[in-house]
Amino acid sequence: MVLAREPLKPSPSRLQRLFGRWWRQQSPARQDRFATIGPLVSVLMFLAAITAAFWYLRSEEIDRATDALRRDTEVAQQQIRLHLIENQEQLVRIARELVTKDIDTAEFLSQAGAFQRERPEVRHFTWVNAQRKVRASQAVLSFHPEEGSGAAMADPSLPAEGRRNEAEYAFIAARDTRQPVYSRPFTDASGLWVFQVQIPLIDRSNFVGTLIVEYSVEALVRFFVPTEVTRRHLVSVLGPDSRVLVSTVSSMPGQPATAPSLQYDLPLAPMSNGLTLRGQGYRTSIGLIGNTLFWMVVALSVLTVWMLLGTWRHMRRRAQIQNALVQETNFRRAMENSMLTGMRAMDKDGRVTYVNPAFCAMTGFAEADLIGRYPPFPYWPPDRIEENTRLLQQELQGRSPVGGIEVKVMRKDGSLFDARMYVSPLIDPKGQQTGWMTSITNITEAKRIRDQLSASHERFTTVLEGLDAAVSVLSVQHSELLFANRSYRLWFGADARGHAILANSSNGAPYLPEPDEEVDGLSGLPTQPLTETGAQPREVFVESLQMWFDVRARYLQWTDGRLAQMLIATDITARRRVEEQAQQQAEKAQVTSRLITMGEMASSVAHELNQPLAAINNYCNGMVSRVRAGSIGTDDLIAVLQKTGRQAERAGQIIHRIRSFVKRSEPQRQPAHARDIVEDAVELAGIELRRRKVNIHTYVAQRLPMLNVDPILIEQVLLNLLKNAAEAIDTAKMPNSRRHIELRVVPRHTPEEGGVIEFSVTDMGPGMKEEVLARLYEAFFSTKAEGMGIGLSLCRSIVESHRGRIRAQNIYNGGSVTGCRFAFTLPVDLSQRAEAHPVPDTVPDVAAASNPNASAS
Repeated sequence: MVLAREPLKPSPSRLQRLFGRWWRQQSPARQDRFATIGPLVSVLMFLAAITAAFWYLRSEEIDRATDALRRDTEVAQQQIRLHLIENQEQLVRIARELVTKDIDTAEFLSQAGAFQRERPEVRHFTWVNAQRKVRASQAVLSFHPEEGSGAAMADPSLPAEGRRNEAEYAFIAARDTRQPVYSRPFTDASGLWVFQVQIPLIDRSNFVGTLIVEYSVEALVRFFVPTEVTRRHLVSVLGPDSRVLVSTVSSMPGQPATAPSLQYDLPLAPMSNGLTLRGQGYRTSIGLIGNTLFWMVVALSVLTVWMLLGTWRHMRRRAQIQNALVQETNFRRAMENSMLTGMRAMDKDGRVTYVNPAFCAMTGFAEADLIGRYPPFPYWPPDRIEENTRLLQQELQGRSPVGGIEVKVMRKDGSLFDARMYVSPLIDPKGQQTGWMTSITNITEAKRIRDQLSASHERFTTVLEGLDAAVSVLSVQHSELLFANRSYRLWFGADARGHAILANSSNGAPYLPEPDEEVDGLSGLPTQPLTETGAQPREVFVESLQMWFDVRARYLQWTDGRLAQMLIATDITARRRVEEQAQQQAEKAQVTSRLITMGEMASSVAHELNQPLAAINNYCNGMVSRVRAGSIGTDDLIAVLQKTGRQAERAGQIIHRIRSFVKRSEPQRQPAHARDIVEDAVELAGIELRRRKVNIHTYVAQRLPMLNVDPILIEQVLLNLLKNAAEAIDTAKMPNSRRHIELRVVPRHTPEEGGVIEFSVTDMGPGMKEEVLARLYEAFFSTKAEGMGIGLSLCRSIVESHRGRIRAQNIYNGGSVTGCRFAFTLPVDLSQRAEAHPVPDTVPDVAAASNPNASAS
């Protein structure tokens, strides 16, 4: 028979043997503790794993729903935003045509009707003049135009002076900012929530009214929120007070609406008028609170943990007393060892009974070298034994000063350091004094810093007193003069009035608090941002001294913590006088240059004026002949008179531009568009270009930032560069293929200049020699036989006075010169808003328009 063999038992692994050996080495109490903690940790880990799994699955589903809601809300916002931007561009074009009188009231109403038919969200389309009078209006319910010239009725959709409504606020904002303005939402006469966009009408820098377009908030949501978005989520529009104005879902009457569990808000750009687009959704997952399986697992885990904790608490009580005693001992020992102040205890006879580790580290002596010692102690310097003995007797008698005593202490290596010693009686638990406790602190570094600060303060005061500039420090809260150097006292005396004058206050008087003022109004002022702000230089004229000062001010925190203002005023009277004389000479040179330019263009101007005058003569002679013959009707007569008027207006515009260009005036920097400057310069230069049969092509980039310049001076620079380019081409007898000039205006950004706008004039002439380029901007240097040599030098001065740069370079094709390029830059702030109204990429080609055979390069 076959005997069944017993299965072999697997041999224990090395890890199991090590664990068994470690377990047998533990005490029974520790084994019991580990046996109790092990199941408790396992149950807690199981509960944590179950909770984490439920929470992870629920969070994943919530994240997916939140991402879908965010995407749908952003899609709806982009649809509405793009549509509003497109409408604004169309409205700016209509406003520009109204200002330039390219359309009359009838054409405006026609365009308004077409605009509303294509845009169902538009409820009103109104033209209002600067006095808030309605010139023309178009309503959405009926496309019959409504014209009016009298006072507007009490309509919340129309601005009215003195009335507090959103239309009036938007009208004032559009008038002040000269930019399209979106109003805050309001209810119109029909009770619907609407908002307006008001486009200002600017005629030659004069505000002449606004173009008001009223949008229905409900129509915007209904027509421009995609259907697939509204099927998935609830989309609503909230007002500035977070009240729901319009929603894609309406609740049933009498039933409370279920609050959505997810929502995502976005501003209804580009309006920035308080409207918020909110997308809302609902979670479909069951939370941890409503999950039955989760609570069953939690209940079983809590029951197991409770049983294990009961066992563990019983075992822990046995070791509490022993642990408390160990902790108290260790705490006291750690506190003594971690102190940085040296502690020394003595009995009433002066014998050292205790020193802490900090005292030993401070003196370098070991504890055995100090315990039980009587005076003199080993850390007393040999030359101060008598003094230290006297101080010890004073200490044992209880007459040590409360503020401590400054003494010299010697280390074991013989070096000395300064220390401050404080003495207090040592009281035992029964209330009896058994000795004295002394604490010693090393003050060597603090004393050295104090001495350095005193010397530094003396040097600082000496330097400030020797300055030729006035330096003063004024307390902001109390208007108290905290410091003034010799120059300040010499010019303004010893009071704070001079500081107030230099700080450019309204009446030169310092701020004085009211007698009954009990609360510091500047106590909550954030001093850190003020003190971190750099000095802003200003030039101030002091009438009483007849002197100019360069003033630099900054805020600082005074030695006592108060907020103070420091001013440094340098006398710049001599420099200002020199600058004023140079400015006067530059202004005379600018006017002289413009007169010379007009003198050179005199024949071209006469030829340009001859064309409209000859046309007027021909029209008048023709009308006289036909009137005498009785062969002209009223309509033909009106048409001829209109043509005659246009020719006269053309001649008048030519004369007006020439007068504006050559008229002497003070340089005035003002906000200006680069496109307007280019148009005026090209129109003036077109006379000379047509005479020399030179074509010009201009390109101006869209949405350029606003420039802060003197338009006449920049126009003078452009005209000079264009005239020089035309003269170079005509003098060199260039063929028709190379009789071209290109004027480009584009934005640039360089590390040296930052954000700038670059004006460049490129011709296809013979170019210039390198030695000419090197001396191009020298005064009275000219390559022309009859030139005065002040044109380009003056151009450079004008550009550099606007903090710009000008440069010239030849254009090469291989080794041959194919033209020359002049370019200058003007700095701008790129953070400004771009031009609100879109415009074409090019300015009309003046020279090519008057020459049928010309073509743009």
